[in-house]
Amino acid sequence: TMFLWCPLGASRVGDTPQVHSKSIARMTGHVQLVNQACFSPDGGRHVASASFDKAIRLWDGTTGTYIAVLRGHVGAIYQLAWSADSRLLLSGSKDSTMKVWDIKTRRLKGDLPGHADEVFTCDWSPSSDRAASGGKDKVLKLW
Repeated sequence: TMFLWCPLGASRVGDTPQVHSKSIARMTGHVQLVNQACFSPDGGRHVASASFDKAIRLWDGTTGTYIAVLRGHVGAIYQLAWSADSRLLLSGSKDSTMKVWDIKTRRLKGDLPGHADEVFTCDWSPSSDRAASGGKDKVLKLW
């Protein structure tokens, strides 16, 4: 379960932001531990979440409404990274692969095997024309 919060909301007393203790949405769907949740860089239109349940879930970044599930990994997903234009999403997994997902079609765009063990981290270059990954095999790969 995840929660969408607006910790410093619009209601103010003078110039002091008020802390809101009530969540905007309760986001359910993952059946195991959630490793990461990250907003898309296009103003937070989407939230992507990675889990030990081998799934990536996409949510509306404003309302917390469920949009889709992305499946393709055969191991826990440790890390996600959005491309600068929010069109693509990288995922790194225990299954030793990094995958590229097309957000518009909600389909796998590319599979990047090559690590000898779990992929713990991944990220895009600022221009999103390259990606990097690192893992348990102590190797940093540039794609």
